[in-house]
Amino acid sequence: MGSGWWSMGPRVAEFEAAFAETLAVRNALAVANGTAALHLALLALECGPGDEVILPSLTFVAAANTVRRVGATPVFCDIVGDGDLNLDPEDVDRAVSSATRAIVVLHYGGFACDMEAVLKIARANDLRVIEDSAHAPRSRWNDRWCGTIGDIGCFSFFSNKNLAVGEGGMLTTDEDHLADRLRLLRSHGMTTLTWDRHRGHASTYDVVVPGLNYRLDEIRAAMGLVQLRFLEEENAARARLARHYAEALDGVDGYELAFADRLGDPSSAHHLAVALVRDESSRDRIRASLAERRIQTSVHYPPIHMFSAYRDADSSRPLPRTEDAAARILTLPLYAAMTDDQLGLVVDALLAR
Repeated sequence: MGSGWWSMGPRVAEFEAAFAETLAVRNALAVANGTAALHLALLALECGPGDEVILPSLTFVAAANTVRRVGATPVFCDIVGDGDLNLDPEDVDRAVSSATRAIVVLHYGGFACDMEAVLKIARANDLRVIEDSAHAPRSRWNDRWCGTIGDIGCFSFFSNKNLAVGEGGMLTTDEDHLADRLRLLRSHGMTTLTWDRHRGHASTYDVVVPGLNYRLDEIRAAMGLVQLRFLEEENAARARLARHYAEALDGVDGYELAFADRLGDPSSAHHLAVALVRDESSRDRIRASLAERRIQTSVHYPPIHMFSAYRDADSSRPLPRTEDAAARILTLPLYAAMTDDQLGLVVDALLAR
């Protein structure tokens, strides 16, 4: 690096400032990855033993893992349905108990969930809201950016994300006291960092909370700064491709597209393009057929409550829409550099099933 600095230093600070400006939020804090962001958010909001945290089961397992790691209990809620794979606010409301401390929402595929309904539940029950915005950099709910609506937003810069640096993440909040606590927790609970001392801002430090090392390095911050400049362009390219999927598969027997009425809408980051097929056996056949043509597909996600480690977690709560949709979900190829010809090959393979 030109600064001679490898760990968290001037490039990280620049990346944080640029990200905060992009989302019009007071504080942005770069971290090692999206899982670290979720873990720190839960710690900062003092979720711990005896607490319950409500979250969708149709999300990546990191959300539940971090809830367990702070000693809290994950309580899984259902999704709206095939057309909207986000959590169902009505089921969130039913899941609230006297032990509930926080709600973790996922903006699935880059499509904002109903934050108005979630915030209404949170305010009525004195709950905190964490936005898992890993899919949603520059997605909007009405006139607000995802990750800036709840108490803390969590972003991921993993290699398959819209803004990718390999590994990395970001926390966002408008609450300065939360930002201060997150900074402490991110770096061993130290009151000053090596970069601060290098600049002469301090000569020593105290440790005031038992923190962690979840810092981002300068190299990935430099990559993030470059990627951030192209985020709008990348999101727009994804939106255009998602709209083409919608046009090509509209009315085709055996396929239903999630968020069909919002595909191509600039309010979404369009991280995923997801179709739902008739049943699990149909999905397996289609995936195998596409794989033969060297077309990669995926499933986002196997429900967390069905994993071995979570089968004992609040098993009394039925999640019928989650289980039905998860058996039929087929994630189609979607990335900003994808060409129309490549998308055409995917569509042809789907139609030839």
